[in-house]
Amino acid sequence: MTASITLPSPAKLNLFLHIVGRRPDGYHELQTLFQFLDYGDDITLTLSPGQPGVRLENPIAGVPDEDNLILRAAHALARKASGELPGVNISIEKRLPMGGGLGGGSSNAATTLLGLNHLWKLGLGLDELAEIGLTLGADVPVFVHGHAAFGEGVGEKLTPALPPEDWFLVLKPRCDIHTGKIFSAQGLTRDTPRIRIAPAFEGDASRYRNDCEDVVRRLYPEVNQGMEWLTQFGPARLTGTGACIFGRFPTESATRIIWESKPSGITGFVAKGVNISPLHQKLTELK
Repeated sequence: MTASITLPSPAKLNLFLHIVGRRPDGYHELQTLFQFLDYGDDITLTLSPGQPGVRLENPIAGVPDEDNLILRAAHALARKASGELPGVNISIEKRLPMGGGLGGGSSNAATTLLGLNHLWKLGLGLDELAEIGLTLGADVPVFVHGHAAFGEGVGEKLTPALPPEDWFLVLKPRCDIHTGKIFSAQGLTRDTPRIRIAPAFEGDASRYRNDCEDVVRRLYPEVNQGMEWLTQFGPARLTGTGACIFGRFPTESATRIIWESKPSGITGFVAKGVNISPLHQKLTELK
């Protein structure tokens, strides 16, 4: 049995995000297009047979254990298993900003689920792992399945998709955005007409948008300023409820030239869009 593995925990972008209704339970009905980036955190899982239990070696500042999706995922998976499991030590190299709309926490949960399923030799399928993941967050299933997808419902109803694998400049303005604040905002658009899957990949991309964007730009001047700067070079869009914004470009060299001219005081990165998650690529190599 492999004693230790290090796995990627990639970012995702919402290439568009339409809010098409609101459910009786208060959750919003969405239509969105998820794509992964070849950039993210790294999680190392190390078995410790002599020490039962799950330990996070470097807790994330400001996130109590009961809210940490890595620990919650590990404990949820352990409850599904039968028999005694070897202990595990988990460490994370964190690159993705919290509260950025890149799905960092959900991705961490999915990487933990798939990694421990591999190390513990549980043999659970992706559908079973995604079902566990959905109890942790609406975005976890897309990371578990590991394929770019058209998402509906609260984002958990997934249809595999193949958007162009372009290059992206991702910027993180200096602000943290609370998803609940955006989804409860009075001015939020909640009645965008539904689209069929096929047209989502055809024609003018400007037909699609992020319905959270106007509210976020109004409430967070830092996001508005970043959007105005990035729009000089082409269409810019918010991912999720933000705060990260992105621009799509055809080549790495063009993207990096723009990256070098970014305003001072703003962080971010350059990454390639990929339709198969780097996590799944790595797990395939381990088989």
